Amino acid sequence: MSQSHRPATTYTLAGRTVSRMGYGAMQLAGPGVFGPPKDRDAAIAVLREAVSSGVNHIDTSDFYGPHITNHLIREALHPYPDDLVIVTKVGARRGEDASWLPALEPEAIRQAVHDNLRNLGVDVLDVVNLRIMGDIHAPTEASIEREVTALAELQRQGLVRHIGLSNVTSAQVAQARKIAPIVCVQNQYNLVQRGDDALVDELAEQEIAYVPFFPLGGFSPIQSAGLSRVAEAIGATPMQVALVWLLHRAPNVLLIPGTSSVKHLRENIKAAQIALSDVVLAELDALGRA
Repeated sequence: MSQSHRPATTYTLAGRTVSRMGYGAMQLAGPGVFGPPKDRDAAIAVLREAVSSGVNHIDTSDFYGPHITNHLIREALHPYPDDLVIVTKVGARRGEDASWLPALEPEAIRQAVHDNLRNLGVDVLDVVNLRIMGDIHAPTEASIEREVTALAELQRQGLVRHIGLSNVTSAQVAQARKIAPIVCVQNQYNLVQRGDDALVDELAEQEIAYVPFFPLGGFSPIQSAGLSRVAEAIGATPMQVALVWLLHRAPNVLLIPGTSSVKHLRENIKAAQIALSDVVLAELDALGRA
């Protein structure tokens, strides 16, 4: 007989209990994550709705916009609730043509931390993810010792509480952990993009949060159709099913779906309450091999 399961709703990030359904602020900037939003008031409303709905993990970066999302977060939420964990990223900058450029020199990392502090209106950053550029959506093996050391120095100065990594390999995580404690890893991963399967499990054993991005990225037409069939059968949206599968995948998985719509935000938050049966979970797992 098939049983239904609901995923755990919380996890410990940076020493604090957070809802596993967080919010990613990237989409609040303009097209291409560049420039201001079309509707500033709507962007503010989404942030306030997220926090009032129990979201206490927000993902951002000063290179979103650039500066736009951090300004919006400050306007909408400052002074911040005591339980809110804001995770930001350094390691990139934006060109005048909206291109994404590496910014991993120690001085660039230092400047980015100070930019985030100023634009978020805080004296210390909760968590800073070091974003290794590599390929745009996939890590490449290379030493990250110099970059992590630069960020660890800012941590020693009291400007950064905790360090995370983004777009990295297992070997890079191991290298970084020899320099400083790592509290989270943010990589591309979803129902069909399963290259990090081993890393998810490895980090779970180490009690390090894994934060996937692009929950619907890279689906083939056949996979998208299969996801839609499952979603319709259980009365959910494809995005909700993709999100709740990730919550079922491992207890250390934290989600940061982004949206500029209050309606979609509410749908995403509801996904955490969806129970999936063993049969449905098996069907979804099979989509990753389709």
